[in-house]
Amino acid sequence: MSTDLGTLRGLAHLARLEFDETREQQMLGDLNNILDFVAQLEGLDTTGVEPLVHLSQEVNVLRDDVAQNTVSHQDGLRNAPRKDSDYFRVPKVLD
Repeated sequence: MSTDLGTLRGLAHLARLEFDETREQQMLGDLNNILDFVAQLEGLDTTGVEPLVHLSQEVNVLRDDVAQNTVSHQDGLRNAPRKDSDYFRVPKVLD
């Protein structure tokens, strides 16, 4: 399986990429190498091979998700450059 310069230019347009002449030829060669490799993989006999869901048999042990306040309100405001009694003061964004 291989592709031509027109297909590469169409893909580059869709991906919003721009190539000069030499880089375009290099990309065309690389794309054809990738497609040739995929064609080789398609030719392999995979009967009896189970699909891979995870890369390892390791089981991730997670802690329970418990909501808690780790920083108090006052501690959160302590290093604020500008603050009111209970809120951060920020520059005005909307008119």
